[in-house]
Amino acid sequence: MAKKSIEARQRKRERLVAQYADKRKALKEAGELSLLDKLPKNSSKVRLRNRCALTGRPRGYIRMFGISRITFRDLASQGKIPGVTKASW
Repeated sequence: MAKKSIEARQRKRERLVAQYADKRKALKEAGELSLLDKLPKNSSKVRLRNRCALTGRPRGYIRMFGISRITFRDLASQGKIPGVTKASW
């Protein structure tokens, strides 16, 4: 589990990215880089990190499911992810 402060920081960044998305896009198209610098740094989409929705783990993220590899393995073994079965040959 990730620290609560890290998860809170991530949520804050997501909120800022959504809030400033239109303004950032307009400034980029206009070429106003000096005004773009005055916006909050955390409003940039590049600052976001893919994290597991259940544990907050930043590494081993499976984009298709939105969870980490460890959580995916646990849920798949329990049969809680539809359409996913353990391979056997």
